[in-house]
Amino acid sequence: MNRVVITGMGAVTPIGNSVSAYWDALKNGVCGIDTITLFDVSESKFTLAAEVKDFDPAAVLDKNTARRTDRYTQFALAAAEEAVKMSGLDAAEGGNIDAEAFGVYMGSGIGGFSTLCAEHEAMLNGGTRKVSSLFIPKMISNIAAGNVAIKYNAKGPNMAHATACATASTAIGEAYRAILHGYATAMICGGAEASINQLAVAGFGNMSALSAATDKNAASIPFDSRRNGFVMGEGAGVLVLESLEHAKARGANIIAEVVGYGATCDAHHVTAPDPEGAQVARAIRLALPETVPAPETIYLNAHGTSTPLNDKTETAAFKRAFGEDAKKIHISSTKSMTGHMLGAAGGAEAIAAVLALTNDLIPPTIHYESPDPECDLDYTPNTACATEVKLALSTNLGFGGHNACLAFAKYTD
Repeated sequence: MNRVVITGMGAVTPIGNSVSAYWDALKNGVCGIDTITLFDVSESKFTLAAEVKDFDPAAVLDKNTARRTDRYTQFALAAAEEAVKMSGLDAAEGGNIDAEAFGVYMGSGIGGFSTLCAEHEAMLNGGTRKVSSLFIPKMISNIAAGNVAIKYNAKGPNMAHATACATASTAIGEAYRAILHGYATAMICGGAEASINQLAVAGFGNMSALSAATDKNAASIPFDSRRNGFVMGEGAGVLVLESLEHAKARGANIIAEVVGYGATCDAHHVTAPDPEGAQVARAIRLALPETVPAPETIYLNAHGTSTPLNDKTETAAFKRAFGEDAKKIHISSTKSMTGHMLGAAGGAEAIAAVLALTNDLIPPTIHYESPDPECDLDYTPNTACATEVKLALSTNLGFGGHNACLAFAKYTD
């Protein structure tokens, strides 16, 4: 089997539209949550979100592509642009990778939700003739994967995984497996989401999933006893994975190594995680490498949504997976800064985990003030922690009971 390494990363997030800007914000505890601007919230109970700011599609897309793509696909293309450029891969004729061995696994939890809303309104106001001919290819949830493949001539395996809020982690994990077992040489993988619109916020809000807080500093507060729901975010997180052999042969800069992936299902409830956390714990154990370093050198980027049930369930799962050692592991939820990026969360959080690993710095869980007796582990409250990191994990859970865990280690020859 092939060893799998990371040679590129790209990020579009509520706290930065590049990997470097994102990391700078993470380590400094910058909050990306504020009053929603993408629609009028005057009649909404839910007024906060973590929007991507100062995003210019023209920076990475031509006008025609920008016109023909939903916001979520634009985020995917922008993050992929950064990741592929960082990797140095080129699948054009005479390039450094065979196009048929270059694949894309790019997922979205929902797809072009805002396009769906806009075209439905157009039909209600003007009849079916007012529905755009671009409606379907802008809206469908696989189209980001298709557009990324077209842009980079990636003719290998191409899929758009949809495992709700575990989507990007699933896509990265399955891309890892594709290279591990020789089905591809390199993969562009991750997730993208752009669903901050009136209908989505109403839907998530009316099922009591969202925080109705009006103070942005008390809205997304993972593991805090005051938590009362998540805050919607948006963006994209993309990795370029590559076989070690191919990366070394072309002299690529190797960022880190993917050393494990676990995927399970609670098979319990359509929205609620199993409070026992057994299958989350099993996903973590499946992802762990054969040799696990001392717990003090492990960082775990938690799903940490700031919902009452998720955070205590994850805490229970971490204890199941690591026993007493769970108390020694460094944990944080970067959703305290980015909000919940839904299908893109796992991509952005995988990047956060890799950067924590390579910089020996644990990003904080910000706005943590009131401990919860049911969440009694080390969540790196408020301030980043400088410490040696030998293994970084990222967990994500999705509606339907989907669980995924990714494991990363520093690359050694």
